[in-house]
Parts: sequence; C-alpha cells; structure tokens
Amino acid sequence: MEIKRRMGEADIAAISVLLEAASTADGHRALGEHQWLDLVQGGREGFAGFVARECGRERVVAYAQISRGNDASWAVEYVVHPRWRSGSADLQQDLLSTALGEIAAQGGGHVHLWVPKPGPVNDAVAEAVGMRRGRELIQMRRSLPVTGESAAIPVRPFRTGEDELAWLEVNNRAFHGHPEQGSWDLATISERERQPWFDPSGFLMHERDGRLAGFCWTKLHEPEDDVMSGATNHQLGEIYVIAVDPDFRGRGLGRQLMLAGLASLCERGVSTGMLYVDHDNEAARKLYFSLGFVDDHTDRAYVTDVAAGGAGELPGADVRGRSGQS
Repeated sequence: MEIKRRMGEADIAAISVLLEAASTADGHRALGEHQWLDLVQGGREGFAGFVARECGRERVVAYAQISRGNDASWAVEYVVHPRWRSGSADLQQDLLSTALGEIAAQGGGHVHLWVPKPGPVNDAVAEAVGMRRGRELIQMRRSLPVTGESAAIPVRPFRTGEDELAWLEVNNRAFHGHPEQGSWDLATISERERQPWFDPSGFLMHERDGRLAGFCWTKLHEPEDDVMSGATNHQLGEIYVIAVDPDFRGRGLGRQLMLAGLASLCERGVSTGMLYVDHDNEAARKLYFSLGFVDDHTDRAYVTDVAAGGAGELPGADVRGRSGQS
C-alpha cells in the first residue's frame, strides 16, 4: 500500500480503472464529487490517497482517500475492486486504519465516511476501526415530465461572473451548519463552474423585492454514469442544490422552485429526476413525496473523532512500499 499526497497522471489512470469497474458493478459512482475533484485536480490541504496494488503487479485493487474540509473536519472514502471483495474485510479495515492514522498524524479531528448502499460488511468494518453510524442520505427519484402542475413563479438562469456572491450569501444562510453545503466560498463555486456538466441555463434563480429569494440548481448526469438502468440512452437529471433564503420561507417557494427545476430537466430531454435528502428531514421528504418522488436507495455516513498523533498509522494497518510519493 502506498500513501500518496500528490497524484501523477499514471496514478490517476490506474485508479480510474478501479473506479470504473466499481461503478459498473455497484450502479453508482465510486467516489463522491468532492473526492473525485480532489483526486484529479491535486487535492486540497490535507489530501492523501492510499493505493493498494496486487502483489507483483501494477493493478490497483483498492483505494482510499482523505481530504480536510473548511471546518477542519475530514472526509474519507474507499473503493475495493469487485474481484477482490470476497473476504475483503481485512483489506477494507487496513485501508481505513491507515487513512485514520494519517488523519491523526495531521492533527486529528472529526471524520466522516460515506458509503453508498451500505451492508453488514460496511457496518462491521466501520466498527472494527472505531467508527459509528452517522447521517443517512436517501436518493429519491421520479419519472418526468410532471403533469397537472407547473411552476407559478418567474425564474431566470444563473449569470456566470455576476451572481456568485449573491448566490453564496443565500446558500450559506439557507444551509448554515450543514456539514457539506453550508461553508461554500468563491473558490468552491468557481470550481463547479469549470466542470463539464455545469450549465447555467439549468441553474435557476428566483428574485423578489430586488433580492435573490431562492434557487434551484440542476445537474445532468451522462448516460454512462447511470449504470443501474442497463441502458445507454437513459439519463438522470438531479436537483443538485435547492434552497430558499430564510427571509422568504413560508411562502411555498420550495415547491415552485422544484417544479421549475424538474421542468428544466425535462426540457433538456431527461426522463428521470433524482435528488438526495437526509432521512430525518421530514419536511423536505413530505414535499418530495407530494411531487411524486419515491425512495431509491440509502447512503450512510460513518463517523468518529480522531485524536492527534504522530505515527500516521493505527494498530492493524499494514503499510508497505513507499510513503509520500509524488
């Protein structure tokens, strides 16, 4: 296992082969969006990747990654090649132990690990390294178009280079305290604007009294990303981020923005809309159910608090090879 704090092109190519195999087998992307961007763009402060290779070969059979958030918390994710999953609990435990050890070496902090569609093995591995269950996100879906109801408010597309600061103010007010969405800055949104999927025409803004009152940001997924469908012409459209400024809540804008976003997805040829929501966000889930969404699957976070340490390795981790390679 190698610990890498900067990835070269060959590293990214080898890890991408692993991620593609895992995505095809599991029916979802193997790394979350933030982690993928860290991998291919060099990573934020605290980034490290942990690459496990088959002995005597260059094939990457497992990969873990850590990154530090703006609030000094840590995110960790890991992927195991489908052919190596049988009896892979020890391998998964080694990956996580090594990752948590690196976090300890970098000062420690609160750690969360997201696992799509978790099973008993994930629970057991998390428990073995001292992690416990945390948040759960439910992916909900519905077919498009929506019939019988349409948005009754005006919306306009996002203006790149003009709307960022106003949007950041509303986003961070609406998601105050949210672990992922509540601390975006100009660099964060600028990074999203550079992604191939970014389309300002699907980033809808609603203004009232000369202010941004709410927004619905949609995202198209490439057909090959939706491997669950088994069809190359099936495309998912996501309600990526939606929010109403706290000053404008209680006026039904959330439902209207949802309808506008779903209509925008349908106009661009999407036949299935999806979104993620915390399982305990009863108000949002009630709204989404009323709009015809149904539960598709659950993703789970495992969490722990790691004390500061110096070794960069926890008991049980078997790290071989070169540490800190570029």
